[in-house]
Amino acid sequence: MDWLDSPVIRDSEVTRTARRKSSHKKVAFPLAQDVSGSPILAHSSGTRALLQHTPGSLLKQSLTPKSLRNPDVSAILGTGSRTPRFVHTPRGLSTTLDDSEWTSSFYPSPLSGLGDTSFTEDLNLSAVMLKEEDPGEAASVSLFPDFLQAFLKHASTAVFDLLEDYEAICQDKVSTLQKLVLRSATGQQKSSKTAGIFWLLQQEMVTWRLVTSLYRDRVQSALEEDIMMDVANPSVSERVIMEQLFQKDEVVRQSQLVVDWLESIARDELGDFSDNIEFYAKSVCWENTLHALKQRQTQPQMGFMRPLVTELDPDAPIRQKRPLVDLDREDDARLLKNLFALVRAGMTDEAQRLCKRCGQAWRAATLEGWKLYHDPNIAENGSEILPVEGNPHRCIWKACCWRMAEEDQFNRYEKALYAALSGNLRQLLPVCESWEDTLWAHFRVMVDTLVEQEIRSSGMTTEALEELPREYLEANWTMEKVFEELQTTESKRVLEESKQHYHIIQKYIILGDLDGLLEEFSDWMTNVPSLPSHLLRFMSHLVLFYRSLGMQLKEEISVEVLKAYIGLLVKGKQTELIAFYVSHLPADVAVSQYATFLESVTEAEQRKRCLELGREAGLDVAAVTKTVVETVRERDSQEFAHHDVTLDTATTAEDRQKIDVIDWLVFDPAQRAEALKQSNAIMRKFLASKKHDAAKEVFAKVPADSMKEICRLCEEQGMDTRLPAEDENAIREHLCIRAYLEAHEKFNEWFKHMNAPPVKPTLAAQAKFTEKVAFEMKEKEYQMEHERWQGGLDALTEDVKERIYNVLLFVDGGWMVDVREDAEEEPERVHQMSVLRRLCLPMMAFLLQTVLQKTQRHQENLRLADIIASEQHRLYEVFSKDELHNFLQRLRESSLLLLDKGLDPLGYEIQQ
Repeated sequence: MDWLDSPVIRDSEVTRTARRKSSHKKVAFPLAQDVSGSPILAHSSGTRALLQHTPGSLLKQSLTPKSLRNPDVSAILGTGSRTPRFVHTPRGLSTTLDDSEWTSSFYPSPLSGLGDTSFTEDLNLSAVMLKEEDPGEAASVSLFPDFLQAFLKHASTAVFDLLEDYEAICQDKVSTLQKLVLRSATGQQKSSKTAGIFWLLQQEMVTWRLVTSLYRDRVQSALEEDIMMDVANPSVSERVIMEQLFQKDEVVRQSQLVVDWLESIARDELGDFSDNIEFYAKSVCWENTLHALKQRQTQPQMGFMRPLVTELDPDAPIRQKRPLVDLDREDDARLLKNLFALVRAGMTDEAQRLCKRCGQAWRAATLEGWKLYHDPNIAENGSEILPVEGNPHRCIWKACCWRMAEEDQFNRYEKALYAALSGNLRQLLPVCESWEDTLWAHFRVMVDTLVEQEIRSSGMTTEALEELPREYLEANWTMEKVFEELQTTESKRVLEESKQHYHIIQKYIILGDLDGLLEEFSDWMTNVPSLPSHLLRFMSHLVLFYRSLGMQLKEEISVEVLKAYIGLLVKGKQTELIAFYVSHLPADVAVSQYATFLESVTEAEQRKRCLELGREAGLDVAAVTKTVVETVRERDSQEFAHHDVTLDTATTAEDRQKIDVIDWLVFDPAQRAEALKQSNAIMRKFLASKKHDAAKEVFAKVPADSMKEICRLCEEQGMDTRLPAEDENAIREHLCIRAYLEAHEKFNEWFKHMNAPPVKPTLAAQAKFTEKVAFEMKEKEYQMEHERWQGGLDALTEDVKERIYNVLLFVDGGWMVDVREDAEEEPERVHQMSVLRRLCLPMMAFLLQTVLQKTQRHQENLRLADIIASEQHRLYEVFSKDELHNFLQRLRESSLLLLDKGLDPLGYEIQQ
């Protein structure tokens, strides 16, 4: 018979050699523009308007009908259009492939990438990244600003576009990291780190995909919950019943979305999973067995021959219980594994094309029977007769698939293939190795079962349904039950993977259990020493997404997640990003959090930039800067201390921080009043500790025009009368401190001048004539320098006297005394000012006595007693007993010196 003519036969050695050469190749299956193959849904022109970007699956190509009001019934059972995002068609590949083109498209030319300039760019990028200490971290660090830019680009109404951007950003980094992982040396620590980040970002990418898919449907469901659904008549087709089930039952619809999502993940990974499929036979199945049978016919006396099938129909190996040739068995096993991989990825059309390409058109036909039956002529009244769609005997086909899955003689992947089509979970699970595979099996069977139950309960009579097991037809599936089943699995790998962070997140997203999700977040932040940085970023943006939808979250945990992410950004010095995320905290927490960050910023330009970012983010910058200053200045709990013997105390590093913190308040002219108040508070502490140089530096930080600026702002605000009491008191205190610092500085200048008089020259006892002449010249120079010195001393003495008197006799009530009593009470400030009066005014008096005594102005020194004892100024009240005793002792010394000069004790001439 002509049809038995064999094509060119592969020699065993040649075949094995070819396989060894091709064993290292990895080929990605192209996803055609149409992906179909669901036992429930074949075609859909689309789903809800908000669901049009969700990938299809075996069970339902494009999810639910596009419009709940007017579903496109005529397209439900066709080949659904796919989302461009999940279509990985090779360059130059036509979107419509015939059987021969489909297989050849798997093998691009080795030279096809040489003309692509991006190839060289990728190599250069990878080479640069691999030189980094942590290539994965270096390649992915841009995700932090990228996510913020994406968030700012989309308004709250475009939230799902934002999620798609998140996924695209992750996809780009995953591609980069994949190249790094492939190029890096295995076994190196940095290689394993890069692989870890690659896995994290890959999981994040698919999680954003899941969130987008599910919440599109959930939001749309909430918007359309009041729409009345049409109720199907008992006589309508299976497809119409299915459509209405997906319209009214969100559990079924969202379970199908989960199936679609899991299949999209499998499509992404299909290239890495699949071996290179090089089936040499173009149209004949089991070519090696055919060749062996023909040889036995022509050469019957060949000695021992192992038993083989004698017929080549599809059922022959099972019916005759005889094997095929080993090479054909290997080909079959490899083919079935890849067929299941295609079905797992929702690519049943491609699985059918592969079957036909390998000469197994009969197997392609077995993958066709899942299509739901629909006769459009029943509902249509037109004269044209439309073609009937689907399988009218689908239930019989399904029962056969169930029995095939239970047949022990079949390959495990062949059993799983038909188990997936018939909803036989028990036979499907053995080939499901990962968490995703197992979850896909459960959700696929769940949707399959719920649809079958709906069709059965609709009143349509299908006798074949009775042949399906009762436990399948009566199963009570829920999403919660699926995850309970996963926890009881015997697979250690699945159990371990179910504990991974992203799989836990995906579980709660699928269940819609936000409280449970946030509780998990809280446990991780409490019990995990250091969460991965990209996981924290994902958690924060997921919280912001839920907030944008107006969903109720546990506020305390949400805040802790954002605070943890902000802490990560601070640690990573992502200055440009911090203000935005802080702005999503409660107002009081935001002020505290941003203030804590600003404490670590030291450069002036960077400080200014941080304040600009805070304003752009809507933060209360005035409250933030005030908090920064107050936090720093109150960090030292040292009490005010009485002055000791030393004149001054050195400035410490902690003091330097207090000095520099005032800069935060001088950037904005509107904060000048606050700058005065805070600088006064810091200077009070410094003066109490005799840190005059530090106080001077703080004083110099405040712009000289601050008081004018405060008055100008008050005028602009319409205050025609007086300044607020707090501002007026702050200005007066500032002037008091200035007077004190000027007096102290002038005294130091006087003291330095006083102790540096010109040195009087001396003449040796037996000086020569020339030496005597030189001495006379030096003496004249000395007298001139001494006169200049004395003149300078007299001027400085008058100046320092004036400065000290300005302090002792400060106008309107005295030094460090408020004039406005209607200000808000500040007990601590009042106490500090009172203590400073007792600390500083006696010292000023003693310094003045020193000046007067050293310059022989004893009579003026005695007149100082009148000022101290004056009831107008009441300065005696700030002196302690010891200080008064010291003051009087100095007066006594002056009186004695006056008596030595022949004057009375007060310095007047004695009357004869």
